[in-house]
Amino acid sequence: MNSELVIDVQASQVSIALLEEKRLVEFHRENRSGSFSVGDIYLGNVRKMMPGLNAAFVDVGFDKGAFLHYQDLGPQFASLTAFIKEAINNAKSNKKPPVLSKMQLQKDIDKTGSITEVFTQGQEVLVQISKEPISTKGPRLTSELSLAGRLLVLMPFSDKIYVSQKIKSADERNRIKQLIKSIKPRNFGVIVRTVAEGKKVAELDGELRILMKRWEDGIAKIGKTKPPMLLHEESGRMVSILRDIFSPSFESICVNDKGVYEEIRDYVKMIAPDRQGIVKLYDDEIPIFDHFVVTKQIKSSFGRTVSFKNGAYLIVEHTEAMHVIDVNSGNKSKAANDQETNALEVNLAAADEIARQLRLRNMGGIIVIDFIDMTKAENRQKLYERMKENMLLDRAKHNILQLSKFGLMQITRQRVRSEMYIDTEEVCPTCYGKGISQPSVLFVDSLENKIDYLVNVLKINKFKLIVHPYVAAFINKGFPFFSLKWKWKRKYGYSFSLIPSQDLAFLQYQFIDELGNEIDLKEEVETISISAKKKK
Repeated sequence: MNSELVIDVQASQVSIALLEEKRLVEFHRENRSGSFSVGDIYLGNVRKMMPGLNAAFVDVGFDKGAFLHYQDLGPQFASLTAFIKEAINNAKSNKKPPVLSKMQLQKDIDKTGSITEVFTQGQEVLVQISKEPISTKGPRLTSELSLAGRLLVLMPFSDKIYVSQKIKSADERNRIKQLIKSIKPRNFGVIVRTVAEGKKVAELDGELRILMKRWEDGIAKIGKTKPPMLLHEESGRMVSILRDIFSPSFESICVNDKGVYEEIRDYVKMIAPDRQGIVKLYDDEIPIFDHFVVTKQIKSSFGRTVSFKNGAYLIVEHTEAMHVIDVNSGNKSKAANDQETNALEVNLAAADEIARQLRLRNMGGIIVIDFIDMTKAENRQKLYERMKENMLLDRAKHNILQLSKFGLMQITRQRVRSEMYIDTEEVCPTCYGKGISQPSVLFVDSLENKIDYLVNVLKINKFKLIVHPYVAAFINKGFPFFSLKWKWKRKYGYSFSLIPSQDLAFLQYQFIDELGNEIDLKEEVETISISAKKKK
């Protein structure tokens, strides 16, 4: 399966689209001001004890306390606590940080113990963020630390070696296990990831050294400032996605920002030197998501109603406790005489789309799907097997149950980050939902007036005009010598680029200056109008 990663870098946010066979299957959007937090390791303070929940709230620098349950402390929590105390004491005495491989690990804590037995108010604790803040909840923490690489995952305070079950060959599993045993330090466990299959000892040892260096650099910060303190920051989301999904099937990685392009190219060069040529810098004026038909797929894939095949559609509803998806045949029901055959065909197509929707929207928790009723047991089994097959590509942990006697399928899916929500409905940019606007035929006249204002009042001679593709086609009609664009250029004597964007509503527009900032003409006009009134 050919995969492409398309990255749209804007001033305020970064959007990442994963395409499989040109079809959008994953979408991520994050503010550039925000940090990627899952995997970050902090030295925090116990803020509040919750004996009734057998948990504690820990201050790691977020507005809301981070939640740490007793079951997430890990069996070696006593060793972790002793290590932190020694590291803090060494820092106070200007000594070097302790070396974990030389430490004698303590006895495992009781699996059924109480949070009050291991914590005191204000205690310093080493934690890692396992889930980002979601809705009204703060982040979820764990003290079972891990540092993820592309081939290996390093686990301090453990001595076990785990090999991915997706490596089927027993000989290969034993080979890798023996290699890791020979190179890993004492008191460090290792998880061998699927992509490590067939790798030589030099590659495994090289990544292990990198992960050990990250651990040592983080521990060296303990005691230098008061907690909460960030000890290890996980890679950005772009690098994180690459680390998890990068494979030989990647056809290209396109990004429209030179700085991010160089960052990704350096990362690919490090993990796969022969594949660095797939990283490409996109520099066309047409928005990158429009070029790769991502914008259109986003608008058709999000929202309450999602069409998927021959008029069939899904209704997606969200509640606090779960997500509910209803499968409807639409006008597909007119296509076949046999109701059972028609129901099976629609349900199988719905299973394909639902598996995509779960990844695309990052839907987690409980998902209940109301498929079209089928009477034959073999057809219900076909549907179950189809859903299981589709979900094999999903990296999130999940569990799928057989259809109930009411035709409902229940799925639980790991919730690590907030659900992706995009409002696909557009408010009219001219009437703002009031239902009354100026005649649309006068829209280009309005644009010309604003261009006149830009050139003759604001003295801006170079800019970009971004409009809906239909409007751009109208302005370019008769190009080059009989188009509105040519006439405007001749009349006002300025240089500008006309860029069509599918992200804008029909009568919406944007003026962008040479630095890439939007020119707010409405605000400028109002300011001049107020100044004129004051003079009168």
